[in-house]
Amino acid sequence: MNRIEKYAELLIRVGINIQKDQILVISSPIEIADFTRILTVKAYEAGACEVVIRWLDEKSTKIRYDMASDGIFDEVPEWIKTFFTDYSKMNAAFLTISASDPELMKDVNPKRISRQNKAMNQALTFWRSRMMSNLNVWCVASIPTLAWAKKVFPNAGNEEAMESLWHAILKSVRVDMDNPVEAWNQHQQNLNHRTDFLNNNNFKSLHYSNKLGTDLTIDLPEGHIWFGGGDEGPNGQAFFANMPTEEVFSVPHRLGVNGKVYSSVPLNYNGNLIENFWFKFKDGLVIDFGAKNGVDVLRELLGTDEGSKRLGEVALVPHDSPISNQGILFFNTLYDENASCHLALGKAYPTCLKDGASMNLDELKKAGVNDSLIHVDFMIGTKDMEIVGLTWDGNYIQVFSKGNFVIGGKC
Repeated sequence: MNRIEKYAELLIRVGINIQKDQILVISSPIEIADFTRILTVKAYEAGACEVVIRWLDEKSTKIRYDMASDGIFDEVPEWIKTFFTDYSKMNAAFLTISASDPELMKDVNPKRISRQNKAMNQALTFWRSRMMSNLNVWCVASIPTLAWAKKVFPNAGNEEAMESLWHAILKSVRVDMDNPVEAWNQHQQNLNHRTDFLNNNNFKSLHYSNKLGTDLTIDLPEGHIWFGGGDEGPNGQAFFANMPTEEVFSVPHRLGVNGKVYSSVPLNYNGNLIENFWFKFKDGLVIDFGAKNGVDVLRELLGTDEGSKRLGEVALVPHDSPISNQGILFFNTLYDENASCHLALGKAYPTCLKDGASMNLDELKKAGVNDSLIHVDFMIGTKDMEIVGLTWDGNYIQVFSKGNFVIGGKC
């Protein structure tokens, strides 16, 4: 079995962990059709009853943004809503291949992108809620496309850039090892060690600081839970929502974020790069922000709804980790967020609160869990990041020092 087939099998059997007679829905760029067909074969070999492919073409999408009538960006055809709703009700698994040109949409009117995203997220509220509550299993992964590879390795020829990005991706998901499945089992044990430390300490808040100027305190709601690595779907079906994944994450209190935070890595948001940006929070709300590049895109993102100005995720990733140590800026959130501590604007994962998956939106809001039409991760971790946790009984415990975990040790 070559490395590409090995990767495809890892995504199907570990990422999605497809079950016998389960439907698999794959969302895939048309540029990677050959790999998607390999995934399809692997899924059927693993017992899938049907593989449904939703082809994506970002170049056609750009043409639509540039040339279509303005009114269509506030609409979503009913068939799209029906597609996602019906398959989610049928207990389908959803595999998304994230591989886009980081700068394709840079000249597109950001208001059109924002309106279309808002309309799409509203139309798919039922499906998104099921995904974020683990009522369906799902996985997001990537493979190289030429435009993406050339952005990451601009001085390389086409073939060299593609090969370099393939190497980086396969290394990040441990396919370069003799037994990737066993490597993921060991990785999960390491993540469990970190979540145990965080859950056992039951922090009331975390304080972040670094030389970029970040000085931020994040309160955590009572009953919050830290997760890392694999998740569990219906009937105990284990899956990895992201491959790669290096983070442990939880839910911040929607009203309990105060201070200023600076980005450490550019954010590729719908084909637009937002660079050197910052947010100022008061009582959980973004009250000021700025960016060296992409400020208009950032403004549209924050203006999506009231919840888009609040945090929905807090995630910890050591600076000394497999993706970070490659020293590559991927311009792809799936990879860059797993090389850096990060936060997310928008909707929180209900599963990160005790009994949260069974709560309605009003109950979640009362408990401090944010809701929004968006969930956008942005990176803040640096090699000098310091994080100190405050426990409910008033003890301060060092969580991160010089960019990496400190397991134990009171201040």
